[in-house]
Formats: sequence, structure tokens, C-alpha cells
Amino acid sequence: METTGLLSFPSSKPPPSRAHFRPANPFSISFPTTHKTSVSHRPVTIKSAISRTKKEETVEIVKTQLENCYLLAAIKYTGFTVKQFQDFRRSLPETSKLIVAKNTLVYKAIEGTPWEALKPCMTGMNAWLFVHTEEIPEALKPYRDFQKEKKLENDFTGAVFEGKFYGPGDFKQLETMPSRAEIYAKILGALQGPAIGLVGTLQAPARDVVMVLKAYVQKLEDESGGQ
Repeated sequence: METTGLLSFPSSKPPPSRAHFRPANPFSISFPTTHKTSVSHRPVTIKSAISRTKKEETVEIVKTQLENCYLLAAIKYTGFTVKQFQDFRRSLPETSKLIVAKNTLVYKAIEGTPWEALKPCMTGMNAWLFVHTEEIPEALKPYRDFQKEKKLENDFTGAVFEGKFYGPGDFKQLETMPSRAEIYAKILGALQGPAIGLVGTLQAPARDVVMVLKAYVQKLEDESGGQ
């Protein structure tokens, strides 16, 4: 009996390599490749430039206030409430200006000028009082009144007048200075009185003598204009 058998012969094509064959995963999801991009931040130089501009503006404001300024005083304002500060500012006459600025910026504005004598005040937190009148006692009085009314311990930390520094203990001299009217009256009285009175007046502080001479010149002008 003849039997028929199936014979297998090797294929001429090589079997697929197992190293490159991976069964498909029905649960796998492919995503397109993305590249990380760096997040752009605003340059720090812009913030620095704005800060520098504000500082320069503050220095210029201080310099402007120093024009025609007769006295510059520092007031310790640590502990001031916003309302107290606003109330005090409103109580000032038009001839006085109150500014809050950092010591470093104020010093930058006064450096190299007679106002540099205020250097001892460049510590702590200060408000700066610019007085644009010769009537110094009247300019200082609003703060004294405010200080007494609010029962504040904050005091003047110093001032410069005519290039001279006045510490906290020297303010009595500034607050008791004669007014312009009093100086005029004193000088005119000396000019109209005996010579010894004039000599006594000329021995007074330079500011008083200048005020006397101004008053006398004004008196002569008034008399000549009335003729």
C-alpha cells in the first residue's frame, strides 16, 4: 500500500527577526513628539530701570525744594499713622513743604552744598521739612502744636539754617528767633536813636544786621517815594 506524506522544505526567505518584531499593543496611544520651550520672563533690567528713575525723580524733587529754602529740618516719623501724617501736612502753611524720602536720596541731593551739614540726621526714618520763609519760628510752630495736640514723642532730629547744624537740643534758638517785624523795629529804633544803640545793633548776629539794613533801605525808599 502506497502512502503519501507531506514533506516540508526550508523557505528561501529568512524568518522575520525576533529582535525587530513587537506585537501591537491595543492599549498604547502614541502622541506627537513635542519640544520643551523656555518660558520667557520679563527682563529684570526693566524693573531696575523703573526703580532707578523713581530715585532720580526723588533726588530732583529734593533739589527743587532746596531752591529759596531757608531751613531744612528732619523729623522722626517712626510710629506716625497715615492720618496723623496727613493732618500735619494739611496744617502747614504754603511756605513749608513736608516730604518723606530715604536718607540716602536726600543726602545725594544735598551732598556738596551747605545743606550737607544735615548729615548727622541721616539715620532712622525721617520726614523732611523745607521752610521757604525767613520766619523760622512761625514755620516750626505748626509741628510743635501738632506734637502737643497728638501727644507725640516724635521730635526734630536736626536742622540746618544758614549752613549751621542745629541738633535736637538747639531748637530753642531757632524757635525764639525774632520775627522780621521785630528785627525791623529794633534796627529802625537803633538808627533813629543814639550812636551807641546802632553800635549795639551792629554787634548782633549777621542775620539781624542784614535785616536791619534791608529795613532801613526800605524806609528810605518809602520816604523818597512819598515826596
